[in-house]
Amino acid sequence: MNQPDPPGRIAPHIPADVYHRAQATGQPVVIVTNDTTANGFSWQRLLYPFAIAGAAVLGGWGLVAALCYLLDFAAHTATVIAGAAGPIGVGGITLKLARTKNH
Repeated sequence: MNQPDPPGRIAPHIPADVYHRAQATGQPVVIVTNDTTANGFSWQRLLYPFAIAGAAVLGGWGLVAALCYLLDFAAHTATVIAGAAGPIGVGGITLKLARTKNH
């Protein structure tokens, strides 16, 4: 019994003799496959956008905190320099940068 293979690809669980018998008798071959796609909403589609948005928000807050720290450090540095320098005068105009504690 040297019959040619069926045309195209068939599912590996259907034996060739079943296919050939169906071809000889004219019966249709029914192939049942399981659908693996879910009908509901896939939450994994939102995972990457929320992860990226969360990282951007955390990075933004980190930048704000670093900027506040640097401005605080600059203000303290300016206060220390102004207190140590005393009054600055240019062309007869004197500018006192910091108040003394004796006021």
